[in-house]
Amino acid sequence: MKTYVEPSYTPVHYEYREIIEEEIVKQRSGKVFYFNQTGVVDSLEGMVVALTEVTGKGLFINLDTHATIRIDRIITLFGIPGAAYNEYDAHANACMECNYGEDWE
Repeated sequence: MKTYVEPSYTPVHYEYREIIEEEIVKQRSGKVFYFNQTGVVDSLEGMVVALTEVTGKGLFINLDTHATIRIDRIITLFGIPGAAYNEYDAHANACMECNYGEDWE
């Protein structure tokens, strides 16, 4: 069995921080899809109440449910693509890539 090692924090483009800050101001609730600590797609529902930096670990969103999610692992935030969306999309396309050019019949 392959052991999953959570990647270290990867700085994200400023646009993702802006999206999070806008959602905090809007006080809107919704679903957040993200890669959890075992590398599996997971989801939580709630309202983003803060964007917090944890020294040595990265930036996290805090939900009103007291859950925290590292922002570089967010796939979508209330339906808006997050920093990990391309990583998620690459997983979805991986099977197509491995069969590229094969005869389907």
